[in-house]
Amino acid sequence: MTSKATQLGARKASAPLRAQTSIPVIAAPMFLVSTPELVVACCKAGVIGTLPAHNCATTQALGETLAHIAAQLARCRTREPDKLISPFGVNVILHKTNPRARQDLECCVEHKVPLVITSLGKPSNVIQPIHAHGGLVFSAVATVEHARKAAASEVDGLILVCAGAGGHAGTMNPLAFVPAVREFFDGIIAVSGAITTGRAIRVCEVLGADFAYMGTRFLATVESGADPAHKEMVVSCGPEDLIYTAAVTGVPAHFLRPSLERAGYDLGDPSRPRLSLDMADPDEIWRRVWTAGQGLGMVHSVPTVAELVAQLEAEYAAALHP
Repeated sequence: MTSKATQLGARKASAPLRAQTSIPVIAAPMFLVSTPELVVACCKAGVIGTLPAHNCATTQALGETLAHIAAQLARCRTREPDKLISPFGVNVILHKTNPRARQDLECCVEHKVPLVITSLGKPSNVIQPIHAHGGLVFSAVATVEHARKAAASEVDGLILVCAGAGGHAGTMNPLAFVPAVREFFDGIIAVSGAITTGRAIRVCEVLGADFAYMGTRFLATVESGADPAHKEMVVSCGPEDLIYTAAVTGVPAHFLRPSLERAGYDLGDPSRPRLSLDMADPDEIWRRVWTAGQGLGMVHSVPTVAELVAQLEAEYAAALHP
């Protein structure tokens, strides 16, 4: 059972960041989808906007993008000093196959990025440089074992990638994952996986988490960089239209069935994909084979980010004070 001391520590750890948001939401970094416009719109609406470093073709382009986002948010704070503007974040893949990891991290330090989200690697070497400018380091994990290792590195937060999340999802149910991690970690916890409503955001808090980590619902917004047909597919499809397979990238992920069929995926033999794609170009795969999370059944429109967050705020308030 989670101790009261752990619960109290968690509330104290998350309080400063939570105070910078209107609702406890982080818009997840989505490859080719999380544009600077989406990030800025999220922050202006009162939720944390993030983007993957690899949405920028080079580290130099990443620096230009970070400068652009910071300038946009600074102008907004100047024009509307009483308006709540949330911080933004960048996801950096630490795996050895990413030759840009060190340079991208140095870029994040140079631009004083408030939140750095690491994945697929040990975050211990990242923490001190980011803390030096007052930033936070979160680590995305899909198992309790990986959560323990990241916690031992003294990250500020853990993002639990649960079953039902879009893209490269984990397999653990959040009802089991969150309490298990809360047993040993009193830092900030964010939860991903089929979260599309304000009520679901509140459920994350009841479980013991601090933030909801939402991708699919922000994919289907006006400011999103997703292909318009991808957005429409998310609106028109349901959970039954998702296929969880490792055949596309080598790592299990949720993909939209119609996009797989269009690309030539052999639904009769999932172990042998027949994709009419240039498999040497990973970006091409993600442009033609689209992903979503199991919460897409609750996505019925493509609003602006401001409209979406207003809706989530109302739903969250109703769940908080029924």
